[in-house]
Amino acid sequence: MRALLVVNPAATTTSARTRDVLIHALASEMKLEAVTTEYRGHARDLGRRAADSDDIDLVVALGGDGTVNEVVNGLLHRGPDVDGLPKLAVVPGGSTNVFARALGLPNDAVEATGAILDALENRTERTVGLGLAAGTPGTEDESVPERWFTFCAGLGFDAGVVGRVEQKREHGKRSTHALYVRQVVRQFLNEAHRRHGQITLDVPGQDPVTDLALSIICNTAPWTYLGNRPVYASPKASFDTALDVLGLKRLSTPAVALYGTQLLTSSPEKGPRGKHAVSRHDLTDFTLHSKVPLPFQMDGDHLGLRTSVTFTGVRRALRVIV
Repeated sequence: MRALLVVNPAATTTSARTRDVLIHALASEMKLEAVTTEYRGHARDLGRRAADSDDIDLVVALGGDGTVNEVVNGLLHRGPDVDGLPKLAVVPGGSTNVFARALGLPNDAVEATGAILDALENRTERTVGLGLAAGTPGTEDESVPERWFTFCAGLGFDAGVVGRVEQKREHGKRSTHALYVRQVVRQFLNEAHRRHGQITLDVPGQDPVTDLALSIICNTAPWTYLGNRPVYASPKASFDTALDVLGLKRLSTPAVALYGTQLLTSSPEKGPRGKHAVSRHDLTDFTLHSKVPLPFQMDGDHLGLRTSVTFTGVRRALRVIV
């Protein structure tokens, strides 16, 4: 087997020595080319190169969810081709690693590498569905290029939190769960539209859902992790179905206290619920419109402001080694 290993040297939970050990372990079982990313978007370019090659069977992403997202977008730059594209393997190296953990991989890079080598020896893999987001035709965002996401996207409040975290990281702060919690509080205190939502969920064949103050799109469950605690925004979401949506119509102090508690105590059987909560399961196509530009994120990567995003849930998009 010929494999390309994409290494993010800025991965927060792996040292240079650990990366060397992992590279040696992988190279002992396959013909391996290891490339260290040097700029934002480099992992995407490497994924594209692998997709266009004739001799790469596997791409291994060593890094966090952002690195995985870039690799996936490179691999799928011409669209899904389950039988023709290289397979994907993920070695978690970020602070949260939602995609890898949702696949059932250990959150430790060394243990995950061992699990991947076992899976390769046993020829075990699964085909996962992914989400695709693009600018909506006929809107000011129609020229925004389409982009794949592996586990979640968000328009509004949660994307604002992601943007705040990225700003702090650019100023040297480490990506920790405490940092995220602080930015949630600050986003809440400064959220201009928390009492009167600006977002409309438009699903073909259904009545529009208006006045959403928050919208979270899930491709799998859990939605994220707080330390070792899984958090379920849409418990029914799965790599085997299309997309799920959680919307909240109000972010008043009592509502945030209620839904925040429900998220912290959520489980595979129970997520946020109540008169201001809107849940949709297994949606193949839908659009989120906003009356004002709102922050948008995919897989924890802040992508700027959007007024309209069209989503597609694509089943059987990529083969993953697990």
